[in-house]
Amino acid sequence: MATGKTASAFFDTGGKKISRQVVLPFRKSLEISIKSIKVRFFRSMITVVGLILAVAFLGFVLAGAEVATGLLRSGDPELRSVLVKAGYDLPAKPPVDVDGRALPESVGAGAKERWIVILSLLVCTVGIVNAQLMAVTERFREIGTMKCLGALDSFVLRLFLLEAGMQGFVGALIGAVFGAVAALLAGLARFGLSALVWLPVGGLALSVGAAIVVGFVLSLAGVVYPAVVAARMRPIEAMRVQE
Repeated sequence: MATGKTASAFFDTGGKKISRQVVLPFRKSLEISIKSIKVRFFRSMITVVGLILAVAFLGFVLAGAEVATGLLRSGDPELRSVLVKAGYDLPAKPPVDVDGRALPESVGAGAKERWIVILSLLVCTVGIVNAQLMAVTERFREIGTMKCLGALDSFVLRLFLLEAGMQGFVGALIGAVFGAVAALLAGLARFGLSALVWLPVGGLALSVGAAIVVGFVLSLAGVVYPAVVAARMRPIEAMRVQE
């Protein structure tokens, strides 16, 4: 029976073979993924930097909308006028519900900004897929060795998802925080201290959280296809690849 790897142990019982799967614990899979990231640190940084930039732009747009929303909800006509001069498309009258009660106003991203964000996230996803496919190509022999030692398809898939998940979370966190800070600085430059005085902290936190979640999901989505390719690889084909 192989030790330290996911393997199959076979026992002969009267001419019948019984196989028992030996599966690595999740902690060991995590250690292998972290070591793999360290070995390919600079290659991983290329993917992470692209994710940081895309999420930073998303965080900048969402946080900027929260800054404008805070100024709008202040009820100050002068600040409302400043927002209009800054290019925000605001309704002439505050929205009301069916009973005629005023609803809290909010400022959303413009159509142009939304399309730019969507395109940047799509480009980021394509970049992640491409980088992960290259990583699979570089690791043919490693994957073949693991499968020859008994690694299951699910184990190989788990390794790639763990690596992408860790890179995605770190990259999304850095990008979201950087984008939010940039939006606050831009708000200070355009609207002065009022941008911080009327800033809805809860809304800002939700914006940062949403940007992190989007970046994390994109990272996982971008690695699914390359991970499936790696998991389905036949050991003999992987071992035939020349270094």
